[in-house]
This record gives sequence, structure tokens and C-alpha cells, in this order.
Amino acid sequence: MENRIRELRAVKRWSQADLAQKLGVSRQTVNALETGKYDPSLPLAFKLSRMFGLNIENIFTPELEDLKEAS
Repeated sequence: MENRIRELRAVKRWSQADLAQKLGVSRQTVNALETGKYDPSLPLAFKLSRMFGLNIENIFTPELEDLKEAS
């Protein structure tokens, strides 16, 4: 799944450690999210949504192959 976390974090001028602290996760988790190595749990996705004031769909985008599998 692709996401805009790095971009949104940069706009707020937060480091990965800053965002991790606000979310209650490790910096490594933020890094894994940003690089697409880890998809967030639903509660974490909602936290990110509230934190950035965006709908989940405006932060996360399924990859094309994920959409094909769903249809």
C-alpha cells in the first residue's frame, strides 16, 4: 500500500521520532510505514487520519494489484 506519511510529516516539520512519539509507536515503525514495508493496523490508520486531519483514503492508496485482487 502506498502512503503520503513522509510528505505529511515533512509539512509539519516532524521527525520520524516526533511522529512516533505522538502515535505511541517506535521510530522504526514510522520508517516501515513510510517505506511501505508495513501496513498499519486500522486503529493506527485512524490515529494518523486524525493527526493529519485527512480521511484515511487521502493518506493511503492501495497498489494497483491490490485493487485487481479485490474485484
